[in-house]
Amino acid sequence: MAAELIAWSDDFSVGIQEVDEQHRVLVQLLNELHTAIREHHGKATSREILDRLAEYTRTHFLLEESLMRVCHYPGFEIHKAQHEELIKEVVALQHKLDHDGTTITFELLHFLKTWLTQHINESDKRFGQHFQKSSLQPYAAWSQEVKETMKKKKWWWQFW
Repeated sequence: MAAELIAWSDDFSVGIQEVDEQHRVLVQLLNELHTAIREHHGKATSREILDRLAEYTRTHFLLEESLMRVCHYPGFEIHKAQHEELIKEVVALQHKLDHDGTTITFELLHFLKTWLTQHINESDKRFGQHFQKSSLQPYAAWSQEVKETMKKKKWWWQFW
């Protein structure tokens, strides 16, 4: 089996559990797209994965931007502009795939990999540091505690 395009590492962690979990999904989707191209699964399959990646990216960006607003992140406007620029590029790519006969290439994958890893390691980590210092951080820890407790409980509907 060939190596993944991106191997997830805790070095990518920004210190916000939900954001880190979504970053893992983005990495998985990029790896899926890489596999589809490498194994010649066809244009339709690659396009379907790219569409899922684009949709999930939009959802992820909304989460990050919401967190930035509530903790008054000073780099919000610049970070949001980076998100918007990537979305524009992906929409342009989708248009080229539909109308110009373009195919998804390893160069495109390299661009997406580079963008994602640099964005996480630079912009998202700066935001993560700000979030860690914000008054919201205690709630993030509480939420993790609650999640762990919920996993251990057996709810009434699970007895049937």
